Amino acid sequence: MESNYPESLKGQFLMAMPGLVDPNFHQTVVCISEHTRDGALGIVINREHAALKAATIFEELEMDHRPELGRVAIHLGGPVHVSELFILHGPPFDESVSLMITPSLAMSTTRDVLQRIAWGKGPASFVIALGCAGWGPGQLEAEIRQNAWLTSDIEEQILFEIPADERWEAAMKKLGIDPALLVGSAGHA
Repeated sequence: MESNYPESLKGQFLMAMPGLVDPNFHQTVVCISEHTRDGALGIVINREHAALKAATIFEELEMDHRPELGRVAIHLGGPVHVSELFILHGPPFDESVSLMITPSLAMSTTRDVLQRIAWGKGPASFVIALGCAGWGPGQLEAEIRQNAWLTSDIEEQILFEIPADERWEAAMKKLGIDPALLVGSAGHA
């Protein structure tokens, strides 16, 4: 994927507007990991799996892990590649296996990064997700023109420190928007 796409939203949050009726994305915050002319890829960061914890993933992959790390929630990253793991994380980075999103945030999909997290020797800040969100060429741009999404720079405090179920509201408030005042559709001047 080319990295010099001038309209790229890589390194941005997408916040779903109330009018976005797709149940996969209602009131979601998506961290855009890549965006080129060929499409976009992101991870939903505010939906946790109801029952699945990291211990299940570690055990399925036969990884030793620290007990407290086994209690980490697994996120529902989106409706695409739902059986694949995606890890959004802070440093340390291995740029040979991680996709750098911003200078301080990467996405990894490798067993090695997951194992280091399980041992407590990897990134201190991370989100583990099953699945991702994907858009074809021009699809995300069209959805933004239709007022389905708002965008903002990624805020790592929201990503790593705010509870998942509060991230959409926190991201909206970062833009100065009171979510309670939003209506389902917007007009065009």
